[in-house]
Amino acid sequence: MRTINLLLLVASIALAESWSGPKGGLKPEVLARSKRRWVLSTIEVVEEDEGPYPLNISQMFNTMSGNHEFHISGNGVDLHPKGYIEINKISGVVFLKKRIDRETHNGPFHIKFDIYDKQTKKKLDKELSFDVEIKDINDNKPLFVEPMKEIDVKENAPEDVLQIPLMVEDKDLENTPNSNFTVSLIKQTPEEPKLSVKHLGGTNHHQLTLHGCFDYDKVKRYEVIVQAVDRGVPPLSSTAVRIINIVDTNTHPPKFKAREYHGQVNESEVIHDFLRVAVEDKDTPGTPGWRAKYFFIKGNDDENYKIETDPITNEGILSVIKGKDFEKTMNTTLVIGVQNEETLWLCKSTLPTADSINVTVKVIDVNDPPKFLKNPADVYLREEEPPGKVLYTPAVKDEDSEVKHIRFKLLKDPADWVTIDEKTGKITSKKAMDREAPILNGSSVYTVLIGAIDNGEPPATGTGTVLIHLGDINDNLPHLVNKGVIMCGNKVNKVMVAAHDADIPPFSGPFSFSLGDDKTVAQLWKLDPASGKEGGLVSRKTLPYGNYTVPLVIRDQQNVIGKDSLQVMVCDCGDKAVCRGKEPISVNFGGPGIGLLFAGLLLFLLLLLIFMCQCGKKFTHMPIIQEEGSQTLIKYNQEGGGSECKAEPTRLLTPTSPTVTDGIKQHPLQMAPVMTQDMDTYNSSMFTTINTNMTSLGMRQQARDTFRSQRGQSMYSTWNTNNQTNAYQGNSSRFKRSVSMLSHQHVADHIDRRLYIINRNNVAYPEYQPHQYGYEGQGSKCQSLDQLSFGDPADELKFLNDLGPKFKTLGGICHQTIKEKNIQI
Repeated sequence: MRTINLLLLVASIALAESWSGPKGGLKPEVLARSKRRWVLSTIEVVEEDEGPYPLNISQMFNTMSGNHEFHISGNGVDLHPKGYIEINKISGVVFLKKRIDRETHNGPFHIKFDIYDKQTKKKLDKELSFDVEIKDINDNKPLFVEPMKEIDVKENAPEDVLQIPLMVEDKDLENTPNSNFTVSLIKQTPEEPKLSVKHLGGTNHHQLTLHGCFDYDKVKRYEVIVQAVDRGVPPLSSTAVRIINIVDTNTHPPKFKAREYHGQVNESEVIHDFLRVAVEDKDTPGTPGWRAKYFFIKGNDDENYKIETDPITNEGILSVIKGKDFEKTMNTTLVIGVQNEETLWLCKSTLPTADSINVTVKVIDVNDPPKFLKNPADVYLREEEPPGKVLYTPAVKDEDSEVKHIRFKLLKDPADWVTIDEKTGKITSKKAMDREAPILNGSSVYTVLIGAIDNGEPPATGTGTVLIHLGDINDNLPHLVNKGVIMCGNKVNKVMVAAHDADIPPFSGPFSFSLGDDKTVAQLWKLDPASGKEGGLVSRKTLPYGNYTVPLVIRDQQNVIGKDSLQVMVCDCGDKAVCRGKEPISVNFGGPGIGLLFAGLLLFLLLLLIFMCQCGKKFTHMPIIQEEGSQTLIKYNQEGGGSECKAEPTRLLTPTSPTVTDGIKQHPLQMAPVMTQDMDTYNSSMFTTINTNMTSLGMRQQARDTFRSQRGQSMYSTWNTNNQTNAYQGNSSRFKRSVSMLSHQHVADHIDRRLYIINRNNVAYPEYQPHQYGYEGQGSKCQSLDQLSFGDPADELKFLNDLGPKFKTLGGICHQTIKEKNIQI
């Protein structure tokens, strides 16, 4: 290892100026500044030096007097890579401590030198920097990036460069003999065709080259060994292997196995796969160089035939796609060629022409069906024409039969609108045809399919289509598309109303809209716009929420009138164009609520039972009851019939003829105030009389009828008298109670009494007096209100026997109490 020593040159320059005095003596010495300078060189270290270590690589000097020491720092010392370089602090000798690899720690190392006073540790001079370079040796051989690789190469690969790269790398110093290398082919198996290595100029890349042609049929695999050698001392090398697999290509043309083929087809018949032709190919099956492509060279000018390849067998499949006519052609000769999907390639040879064969096709005569000379045929007819009109007579021809032997048949007549003459094919309308019929789907065209059948063996049928175009007439009235609309009264006062007419122009829209003849409608509504496909209905003023019927008159372009009614719902829509619904009423009972509900029901039933137990008791005092109606407990599913248990018997008053007092007619009931002396005696006798009469249903009805017959004469005065004598609290209260309860027995009496009370209390407002509505025609079929009653004294309480065992127990207790008190029920 060569070392360039670091020399420290200290140049001291002392500038002294001496001067003498007047006696010529010497001048005093003047101190001068001295300069010290580091003189540097680069240190070279050889990588992988054998040593021994530590290895002396340099030494530095300093002439400065005194006690000092040296220090170094930087790469290789205390920075990466650490621990490679050190210095003797006293002598200044620099050492390399261990072997170093240039490829791992590429230099140069940048190192700083300093000199310090041993005692004070103060820096005595300026800082010095120098570099340590690592000298390269040839310790790395050139290596292939892929030592082993297998590559596919097509058989028809051209000469010169193959797409087989050979990439090599050398880690030694670039652009030196240690990193420069050459690549060469040292072995090839088999040896033909010849392969070699070519260097791509300006790069370190190399590729294999071919001299000649590959032949898949002879060799399918090659093994090549290449070597890379550098120019270092000593030279180093490495090898790599390339396996080359030859991929078969189209190097063999397909050949037909037979030179002639024969087939036959029926006349005018379309048939698939009536004949197959086969070839042989020496290329690898399933590859593009093996798969055959067939094509017509001659004989298929009318394109009646098609040929395609079977992907499995590689055969050619011949088909008829358009039938041949026997009268024109009996035999057809087809010339068919073949080639591969992949282009044929031959090494240094001229390509041959494609192989071909002749295929003879015989056409067999069959019975041809009749043909319609005009197909489809268009017929034009106005809708709603009377039936019996001849629409169309077809013309046909048949190459194999006479026209007179052809018969006709309807094959399709969806609406059963036409008939056909079997001999002539004449089509006649059977019914009036409607252009707007749903079966036409708005097309105005009715399609009829007819068949012509010949007398051949077997019979053949030809088909023809007749298109009947129906012209429109104005046979439909315009009408509303939607008969109900919503008008959001809180948003808009206008809705659009669309009309439709099943006819087509000029027998339909645009329409003219007008309101009906009702004058009330014109006060509420108007139309704007009043013409077009739809009209606008506008409310003239703010309308209350509700439903309105608006009659409309709609005219088409021919002034044909259609009348329709529009239902308009005026409502509050909120934020949407939909009427708001009522908020549902919901009640949510919790557990305590349900418990209270059951407790209240049980308490009610208990009070009811106690009331039953006390029934039949005679009361010495009856409170005055005003306008209360009949209080009766009845069974829910029982119509009519009240309880027989009453606390006070009903008093039946029989009206008599009016009495004249002071020239004024008075009803006997109006004399109640002057009858107080004998009232108790009268009530006692009336009580006995009523109990006797109430034993018979007929007597009860007679009492009602008698009382009701006198209602028109003086009932109002009677009721007035009763209400004015409320101050009499004695026995007269029973008298008034009887009248009140009896008047409650029938609905008609009850209503009359209510009207009288209202009339009496509303004297100051005669305009609000109730009145009877005028008679407007036939009476109601329902029974009269006179036949309806609020209750029946003969109502029974037998339904109490069905209230359950617990209530029967309670009833037994009450019954025992009644017996003890000797109460009559």
